[in-house]
Formats: sequence, structure tokens, C-alpha cells
Amino acid sequence: MAVVAGRDAEELFRALASELERADSALLEPCVIGGTALMMLGLADRPTKDIDVVALADSTSGALRVRTAKPLPDALLTAVRAVAVQFAIEPTWLNAGPADLVDWGLPEGFAQRLMAVEYGHALRVHFASRVDQICFKAYAAADVAGRHLTDLIALSPTEDEMELAFRWAVTQDPSAGFRLQVAGLADYLEVRHVLDRIAG
Repeated sequence: MAVVAGRDAEELFRALASELERADSALLEPCVIGGTALMMLGLADRPTKDIDVVALADSTSGALRVRTAKPLPDALLTAVRAVAVQFAIEPTWLNAGPADLVDWGLPEGFAQRLMAVEYGHALRVHFASRVDQICFKAYAAADVAGRHLTDLIALSPTEDEMELAFRWAVTQDPSAGFRLQVAGLADYLEVRHVLDRIAG
């Protein structure tokens, strides 16, 4: 069960959809990454304190496109606050904390790999795929490790997946200091030879 602030994430999404429908909202399509996405896809089994929205999707034109989630739509924020009151949880239980990742570009093919779950006619939640989660977790683990490193190890990435993750991570922060952090992560995971493919 995906737990967010002591609540089942499915329960929160259903409540959020009800609030949006009550407000006669147009279809909203947040793209979720992090612990909630890992759990919803059966890739991890741990609680998480909030739901991270990295982008907003738009499928109205037929081809799925993603755009920035900054700021989140007013209708969504209003519904999020209403659910927070209903369940006595933090009003930021769903937030766009990682939305800055879009500024430098999400992993190539991100939109095509999203996995959608419908919650009525006003809410469609897209969850980042395993491959994209490996990219996000590698980037975060190089920076702060902790649960991100634990999640990355649990995803058991292949060498090719780690190469993809390293290539994407350094586009997010091209500084020499961050490259040293990435090298430290590669050494810890014993895949320095994979990182060397990029430098080569």
C-alpha cells in the first residue's frame, strides 16, 4: 500500500478527483515521481510523506505532451487543500517540489513511458516509469544519497540503465563539483566503468 502522511495514496487520489469533479474542473493530469510513483508501480514498499509532481501532462491533442508544473493549477491546489482538511494532513501533501527538473529537460522519451491511472473524468495521474525513476534517483543520490540511494539500489538498474541515468544527470547540473559527486556514486555502486563511457 502506498502511504502518504499515514494515508493510502489511492484514497487521496480518489478524494482529490471527487473535489475536482465537484468543482466541475477540466481534466488535470499531474505526472508523479518519487516514492509514491515507485509504490504505485510496485517498485518499492515504503511510506512517503508527500506526492511529488514533476510536470503536467496534456493528452487532449492525441499525442501526450508534458509541460512545467510551476505553478500548479489553481483548481488542483484548491482541491489539494480541501483533501488536506478532510484527512487532517499537511496542505502540501501533493506539491510541485521537483518541477525544476523540467527546466533542463526530462529524460528523453519520458512522456512516452508514463503510466496513467484514471480517477474519474477530472483526474488522470501519470506515474514515471522504472527507467525514468532510475534517472531521477541517480541524480538525487549523487546529491544527497539517503533514501534516494536506497531506492536506486532497490531498482537494480542494469549497466545500460545507469549509463542513461548518468548521461541525463549531468545535463541537470554540468558543474565540475556535481560530476565529482556522480563519480562518487559510480564508485559506490561499482560502476565507474559505466561513467567512464560518458567521459570517453
